[in-house]
Amino acid sequence: MASVRQIAQRVGVSAATVSRALNNHPNVDPETRRKVLEAASLNGYVPPLPRTQSIVVGLVYPADAVRPDYGAFESALMSGMMRALDERRGDLKIISLARDKSSQETYTQFFARKGLRGVILRSFEESRDVCQAIAREGFPAVVAADRYEDPSVNYICCDSRDDSRRAVQHLIDLGHRRIALGMHAIRDTDHLDRKAGYEQAMLENGIAIDPSYDIEILGSMEGGAGLITRLMSLPVPPTAVFLTDPLATVGALRRCLELGIRVPTDLSIVGFDDSDIRRHTYPMFSAVCQDAEMLGFESARWLCRVLTDPESESGRNFRITRQTRLEINQSTGRPTEDPFRVLPDGTRTPVLAEDIPVVTVRRRTS
Repeated sequence: MASVRQIAQRVGVSAATVSRALNNHPNVDPETRRKVLEAASLNGYVPPLPRTQSIVVGLVYPADAVRPDYGAFESALMSGMMRALDERRGDLKIISLARDKSSQETYTQFFARKGLRGVILRSFEESRDVCQAIAREGFPAVVAADRYEDPSVNYICCDSRDDSRRAVQHLIDLGHRRIALGMHAIRDTDHLDRKAGYEQAMLENGIAIDPSYDIEILGSMEGGAGLITRLMSLPVPPTAVFLTDPLATVGALRRCLELGIRVPTDLSIVGFDDSDIRRHTYPMFSAVCQDAEMLGFESARWLCRVLTDPESESGRNFRITRQTRLEINQSTGRPTEDPFRVLPDGTRTPVLAEDIPVVTVRRRTS
């Protein structure tokens, strides 16, 4: 690999200028920075890691870093990561690629400049190609809570499709036929699995999905509250709702309380939980549960093993899928015999029996 002095000779600048360019110093001419980074990439230059043997792992966001609508997942994920890193006296950095990475440097060069020895990547629909590019460079990396067909991408995720199907089947078994879906607008494999599970249960029971019941929302308290306002003001509201996000579920329960909608007497709710948020609501909601802390712990522990013993078995591809679990609590019951709609101002009007479509369940035989 080329050294800083060799790059300086090839570009025709001082070693100090090369060092500033490689470290993204603002007082470097853009054209000079481009030439330096281009020469560094062509000659395989990677900044040396600090002499300290401590493990520094980055939690890397290809786009925005932690946002409020990510909910409790991120804090639980980081808790698990820190638990694994503490075992090796390692440290964690939160990194934004969109903010800090120069377009001329490779991901490996960028991570080395940040002092990282490995990264845990958060992946969303629009940034999956970034995770694949990082994997192709060979930098130690694992994607948390998403999966890839590309065999070069290491990942750990939870499969929530089957338990989402079971959650909706539970509602159908209770007698519900008008079941709505509150789908988080972030379209990663996790949330698409939950939507697929909802659709599978409805299809297997011969229940047509009403487009007015299939709603995309923000995964936030406001998103869940708005979903309830919208659904319950329909001419024929649903009798049950399945939400794919924890914060949206809490917001939905809060809005029901505000509108005087009794859960589960008037409306049944099944949500999703990444940690223990369901234990802090009233009623405690039924949920498809995944262990985000476990995802963080296992991803960081694998990285630590790779970084301390790259020749071991743990250096091989890491592609793990864990299962969620369905937990039935106090937010689901039989559908009400006296359906009603609630306008946004709280006005309540009955739904006439003749306005309610008749739905016959036809279980698919295997």
